Amino acid sequence: QVDLVESGGGLVQAGGTLRLSCAASGGSVSSYTMGWFRQAPGKEREFVAYINWSDENTDYADSVKGRFTISRDNAKNTVVLQLNSLEPEDTAVYYCAASTRSWATRGREYAYWGQGTQGTVSS
Repeated sequence: QVDLVESGGGLVQAGGTLRLSCAASGGSVSSYTMGWFRQAPGKEREFVAYINWSDENTDYADSVKGRFTISRDNAKNTVVLQLNSLEPEDTAVYYCAASTRSWATRGREYAYWGQGTQGTVSS
């Protein structure tokens, strides 16, 4: 059982930045593919990014490529999502998740989920 706790959400203006963290306990982030998803009001949850457990290969949704960066700090057992050049369309609850697959972009491929952190971007 891996417990995940997100933090770092908040309210920022368009063009601003947020730094989301996901702290893991009960398991090592280096042993799982770690992903971020988000869900905006009235919309379905969508994939944002993942970092592979073995070679740290990453993948991003087209909508965030070049603006968001996912990274892993094994010493702190955390995964970080850096959000730059934020747009109002990025407003959502952001969730951290862990998967045993080598790569995973679908929610059903992740076994463990955090409770989410709200990120709001004002125009």
